Formats: sequence, C-alpha cells, structure tokens
Amino acid sequence: MHGGSSGGAGKRARIEIIPLIDIIFFLLATFIMVSLSMTKNQGVQVALPTAASATSLGDQQQMEKALTLTVNEKGDVFCNKEKITLAQLPMRLQTFKAGAKDAKVVLNSDGAADFKYVVAVMDEVRKQGIVKIGINTDKK
Repeated sequence: MHGGSSGGAGKRARIEIIPLIDIIFFLLATFIMVSLSMTKNQGVQVALPTAASATSLGDQQQMEKALTLTVNEKGDVFCNKEKITLAQLPMRLQTFKAGAKDAKVVLNSDGAADFKYVVAVMDEVRKQGIVKIGINTDKK
C-alpha cells in the first residue's frame, strides 16, 4: 500500500562516493599546480624589470638545464639560491660549463638594481665562453 517504496526504517546511511572523487581530484590538481610553480623558479625572488617584448622562458627542461644568476637591488649576486661574491662567480661558471654540454645562463635582475652589477655578471659569463644568456623580465 506504500506504492512500491521500501520501508524507510530499514534504510541504511550510505557514503556517496562521487563527491569524494571530486574532492580528491581537486586536491590532486592543486598539489600538482603548487609543485610545478615551486620548481620553475630556481633563483631568488626579485622585482623583475618589465619589457613589452617579454616572452615566457620556454619549457621546464630548458629552465632546469640553465644556471640561474640573480642580482638583487643591493648588488648581491646569487647562483641559483646561494649567495656568492663576484670573485667566486668565474669558478662557479667553469664548473657549470664543464658539466653542461649546452651551457645556458638565465639572469634575474631586480628592476632597481644598479646596472653596473648586472653588466659585471654578464661580463663574467661571456668571459667563460657562455654565449646563451637570457634575461628574465615581466611582461608589461
């Protein structure tokens, strides 16, 4: 007489799996995006200068093969994330060039950094025979 519905008293609570799958995929996507954004930048964070012709630095593998040099606004030089002096830079570049068959250097410079420090770093890179130098900029 109930119209085909089973008794409500005997019904057990069920855990719905579809919303759980949605949450798991959302968390997975979030962790992937966070881990990708963490590995991309190998240098120290600086306020990059802007350029109208700025382009993205290409794929992840090219960035990982390149040595990242950073000059902050005080003129401090960083090799990847390690602070070094300008006198230590030639030795670092020599060991990097010896280990990489296609040596590339990415230069991060603070927009407010004194240009003489940036030129000094670029000069040292060229002295070591590394011709592929990219300057990292933000798009205007």
